[in-house]
Amino acid sequence: MRQRMEQFRQQAMERMKEMMGASDEEWKVLQPRIEKVQTLSRQARGGMGFRMGGRRGGRGGDQPPEAATDREQTDVEKKMSDLQKLLQNKDSKAEDIKTALTAYRDARAAVRAELEKAQKELREILTLRQEAQLVTMGMLD
Repeated sequence: MRQRMEQFRQQAMERMKEMMGASDEEWKVLQPRIEKVQTLSRQARGGMGFRMGGRRGGRGGDQPPEAATDREQTDVEKKMSDLQKLLQNKDSKAEDIKTALTAYRDARAAVRAELEKAQKELREILTLRQEAQLVTMGMLD
């Protein structure tokens, strides 16, 4: 499964390279910045993989978020997990929920700031056509 996901990722990157009309030399510079933007975009949406009841989809569908993948959780995912645990406990205090919610929002805001910086750094090396292509792909605003 992991190998198929990696193949899919590589194919998607190759399609993106072609769509952007990037040479091999350009791609060596563009790809790391594009991957950084993609990673931060996923983190900024942190918790969006959760379904009703605080579970993440996937095999079994009822795995806790920590078990859904073998990679380490991002700070945003950890904060979301903490918040979900509080929400699952009917006896959780409002002040604890408020604290966890604030921590989650702060973590997402920090990632969004990193994302904006990464997007700016990517834009600096793009041609206008490449920038427009990434805008149509939803990677840039």
